[in-house]
Amino acid sequence: MRLIALSKATFAVAAWGASFVATKIALRELDPLSLVWIRFAIGVVVLGGAVLWRRQLQPIGGKEIAYFSALGFLGITFHQWLQSNGLVTSQATTTGWIIATIPLFIALLGAVFLRERLGLARVLGIVLAAVGVLLVVARGDFRSLDGGLGGIGAPGDALILLSAPNWAVFSVLSRHGLKRHPAARMMFYVMVLGWLFTTALWFAGRGPHTIPHLTSSGIGAVLFLGVICSGVAYVYWYDALERIPASQVGVLLYLEPLVTVAFAASFLHEGIRLGTLAGGAIILLGVWIVNRAPISRRDDPRDGPRELRRDAPHGDPLGGPPGGSA
Repeated sequence: MRLIALSKATFAVAAWGASFVATKIALRELDPLSLVWIRFAIGVVVLGGAVLWRRQLQPIGGKEIAYFSALGFLGITFHQWLQSNGLVTSQATTTGWIIATIPLFIALLGAVFLRERLGLARVLGIVLAAVGVLLVVARGDFRSLDGGLGGIGAPGDALILLSAPNWAVFSVLSRHGLKRHPAARMMFYVMVLGWLFTTALWFAGRGPHTIPHLTSSGIGAVLFLGVICSGVAYVYWYDALERIPASQVGVLLYLEPLVTVAFAASFLHEGIRLGTLAGGAIILLGVWIVNRAPISRRDDPRDGPRELRRDAPHGDPLGGPPGGSA
């Protein structure tokens, strides 16, 4: 059973790593908003079917609908708008490395809002990862920084970078709901409501008129994103978390950007630069340091004593991709 669970988790990580490549392929034929709408229409059906089959679907009240709506807007509508528009010009490889920084933003949010001490090790990890991001965006050549930050990278890199703290906010806000709902059920409601917001935006524009006649590659990319990345991968990931500690399963997420690099080279012919790989390695080292360092709360006499704790790997309470395609 453990081997099956690890296989499912590995499959999910591989799918999420390949999602950026599939998005680039689909964007050759679809505008970003149409892609998000179609993809999550499929994802809602697949994930909803799994939740129904497992008898986890239950009605929710008005307060929960408002809460899940906020999460749906942040985690689906806005987040996917940022990533799909960013990937129009940003490389899939660059995106994969940047998304790996999400735990750093979660650590910063914990320091600001939860009074968690960063400590010297975690600060070092954040600084290292920031250097790695600069190296990745500069395509491995720090000399391109001579003209300032505005002259490096593709226009979409800024949107991808913004999506990282956005997913961190989504992750931190999700902690409250996960105390009351199974992750799969919660993600289903979040996905449904986020897709409804996307639907409103889509029809406010040109709606169905923006969907061209897709080629086989476009259809394949969309089906992969909807069925596999937004459906099956989540179900498999939750299955693994039920049988293996999150601390062990979460380590697999370090493989996600490496999968992106491999698929981007194979399907998009994106060059593998040694400088970019070095930047990616620095990012992963920084993230590893941040995740390894213990977290403590700042003492507050109004709160009483607090226990030391350690966040789950990659800091994603949904156990899903760290900012990747939900």
